[in-house]
Amino acid sequence: MLDKLNEIEKSALESLDAIRDQAALEAWRVANVGRSSPLMQVFAELGKLSKEERPAVGAAANRVKAKLEAALTERAEAVKAAALAKSLEEEQLDVTLPGRGIHLGRLHPSTQQLRRVLDILAEMGFQVYTSREVETDDVNFQLLNFPPDHPARDMQDTFFIEAEGRGDNPILLRTHTSPGQIHAMRDAVRAATDPDNPPPIRVALPGMCFRYEQITARSEIQFNQVEGLVVGENITFADLKGTLSDFARRMFGQNVRTRFRADYFPFTEPSAEMDVECFVCGGKGCSVCKNSGWLEILGSGMVHPIVLQNGGYDPRRYSGYAWGMGPERQLMLRYKIDDIRYFWGNDLRFLEQF
Repeated sequence: MLDKLNEIEKSALESLDAIRDQAALEAWRVANVGRSSPLMQVFAELGKLSKEERPAVGAAANRVKAKLEAALTERAEAVKAAALAKSLEEEQLDVTLPGRGIHLGRLHPSTQQLRRVLDILAEMGFQVYTSREVETDDVNFQLLNFPPDHPARDMQDTFFIEAEGRGDNPILLRTHTSPGQIHAMRDAVRAATDPDNPPPIRVALPGMCFRYEQITARSEIQFNQVEGLVVGENITFADLKGTLSDFARRMFGQNVRTRFRADYFPFTEPSAEMDVECFVCGGKGCSVCKNSGWLEILGSGMVHPIVLQNGGYDPRRYSGYAWGMGPERQLMLRYKIDDIRYFWGNDLRFLEQF
């Protein structure tokens, strides 16, 4: 067996000296250190040897294997260097050719849509107001007319960060951008020269929201929202409808039709959802609109008097309206995207289409 190993080593090294290209080198590797090579067969036959022969043969086999692998690495470097030298000697380089273009990055599709929404709202006179993503239960729910035992809390499964020892006011990740309404109103009251006469408000509140939900094609644990809030004297539902209808025309085209349907949200009264005519089928019915001809894009309503009061505005004098919309949902509708998980999967094949 030892003589056989010496012969394997000698034959392999002699054949390796004659190799000059990568293909032949790979063939040598398979033939001499691959699974079916004579050397590997020696390892397979060790169990058949006597206890006295096995240590010596095993050590010799390992030595030969290490030597052949080292020789393979050395020859691979030599073949690579020879190929480079040949390329530099024989091939020509035209230095007048233009360089390779730089592959530029781009904004995430959600960011693009978010900016588009905010650009339109800015044209309509809205200021952008950002608020925190970590909130208290008080601001996220209670001041928005969600008492601790309110059944509407079941609409939003919540990520709680710190609950023990805080009673009914734990720390959590906000489930919607609506807490920004309280912050915006209270900031306006604090900044007013006369707190009894706070200024009107017209703000857009963008940001990320978080809900403890099962991830599916239609739901994610995180998503963007854009909240709108208008507060002032003599604000009516007609103002809400006119503003959102104008927004839809600017976003989806001047000929788009809209409709409002009654709904329920604890922080608005009355409440409504807004639909736009399906821009995929033109209202005829398709898989995107589930053959209804309409696509729901946001929820809205008149700010509840309790919420106005909690924000520092007298509901007997002031009124207002608010809405919440999802940029990702608008993208899904516009481009027939059937799985919301694509937005956060970081698959470049999807992202590069935008």
